[in-house]
Amino acid sequence: MFVRKKRNASGSVSVQIISKKGGKYKVVETIGCSKDNEEIEQLCNKAKDRIKELFPTLFDVVDYVSKNKRLSNKDIRVIGDELIFGKIFQDIGCDFISKFFSKDKELFKNLVISRLLYPGSKLYLIDYLHIYKKQTIEKNRIYRFLDKLYQDTLKSKVENCIFNHTKKIMQEGITVTFYDVTTLYFESESEDDLRRIGFSKEGKLARPQIQLGLFTTLQGYPLSFEVYEGNKYEGHTLVDILQKFQTKFQLATKPIVVADRGMLTHENIAYLENNNYKYILAARIKNIPDDLKKRIIRLPFLDDGVIHTLEIDKEIVYKDRNGQKCFLKLKQRLVLTFSSTRAKKDKHNREKALKRLQAKIGKSNNLTKGDLKMSGYAKFLKFNDEKCDITFNLDEAKIEEDAKLDGIKGFYTNDFTLAPDKIIEHYQNQYDVERAFRISKTDLKIRPIYHRLETRIRAHILISFVAYAIYKEFERRIKSANIDMKFKLTFDYIKTMYGYKTPVGIQPLELDEIQQKIYDAVYNI
Repeated sequence: MFVRKKRNASGSVSVQIISKKGGKYKVVETIGCSKDNEEIEQLCNKAKDRIKELFPTLFDVVDYVSKNKRLSNKDIRVIGDELIFGKIFQDIGCDFISKFFSKDKELFKNLVISRLLYPGSKLYLIDYLHIYKKQTIEKNRIYRFLDKLYQDTLKSKVENCIFNHTKKIMQEGITVTFYDVTTLYFESESEDDLRRIGFSKEGKLARPQIQLGLFTTLQGYPLSFEVYEGNKYEGHTLVDILQKFQTKFQLATKPIVVADRGMLTHENIAYLENNNYKYILAARIKNIPDDLKKRIIRLPFLDDGVIHTLEIDKEIVYKDRNGQKCFLKLKQRLVLTFSSTRAKKDKHNREKALKRLQAKIGKSNNLTKGDLKMSGYAKFLKFNDEKCDITFNLDEAKIEEDAKLDGIKGFYTNDFTLAPDKIIEHYQNQYDVERAFRISKTDLKIRPIYHRLETRIRAHILISFVAYAIYKEFERRIKSANIDMKFKLTFDYIKTMYGYKTPVGIQPLELDEIQQKIYDAVYNI
């Protein structure tokens, strides 16, 4: 970091602060320009002082201590959160929210950033601000803010802001989107209109929950979200969120919709077909019609990565918005791929389930309807009812047929232009989206949710959505900078970026080598 005098075509001299990295020079800040030599020297001195403000050294701290006799822990502040994530918060455009809350301009940003670095309950923000920022805030102020934070118009503006940022990152445009649903449970046993007991993907039985539907790019960059009742069937959420998605963003070219097998309902397929969407939906290979199974079994799957494609003409029956039965003729491709690792897993799971079924039959042949529903492998049971004496046995023919499908994964699509390997690649990118949920639930501690009021629950999800957008943008910048370290460790380095309090504000301490790399990755874009 040094001061440069740059002579301009007009004859004036610009005084600039210059940094050098990798043999390249960059203007950090222009202090001013003048034609007067005395003024130019004054600008140079001002630039030197400014360098000390931007990147003070330990000598600056010693100098400050000597002048003020003593520097205590009360003078030290954590600045990494604002320096790094505050910058990204501003870059993606979310700082516009402050104008909606004149008395709480910084509170939304504090809630978002604290969820990234120090996740916990909203009340933990009180401790976070007190310990790391030496600021005091009342809990009722946080609750009042949450009560007025969630508004449909504000949510829409936030989504538009993040959508536009994601669109800018995706230089080729948003051509493919991935949709998935997860459940978020509550530390409570009481239900209401939103929090309902339903099928929990997290195994939290008898716990009220909500469902979060999330649209992302295939790289995991967020686009839009919706919150649904906890007992709503996840397959029924796709049409709703897709309609809202298209209404909000009015995409000229509709993206290919990629979704998991939970979305494979006739109503969803009919909506996608009737509204000219291309789609890639995971198939339940072992539950498809028998005629298709026979066609698949005849195909050679000898090596990993083998791909086969079947063209399908079929008719589906579905109910329209008025509940009327409708028929729709389809032309689809079923793209199939094989994995020996998946085949071993399929075989292991089947043998494990069959042992349980055999043990159940051995103990008692009086199996109940509930017993049969307990296992997806109950299809391997057959029963004899001669002389009104019902007995159960394993159906060896069905077991043998099932084994022939081990390791095969399939994808339905109505896109006849995409190469089969591209279809598989698009779907396999769902890992990034599923990782998005793991990040949201684990790193951001989006679950469990402690709020009771619906407005606060929705505010909590909105805060987490913005935090995830910042997380993904930070991850992108770190990857682009090729910083050779585990990504999660970058958060520890950010937490140890310190500054000290002076009469003129908080002055940052000099960053260490890795902290400087993180700083450069965020600022040099």
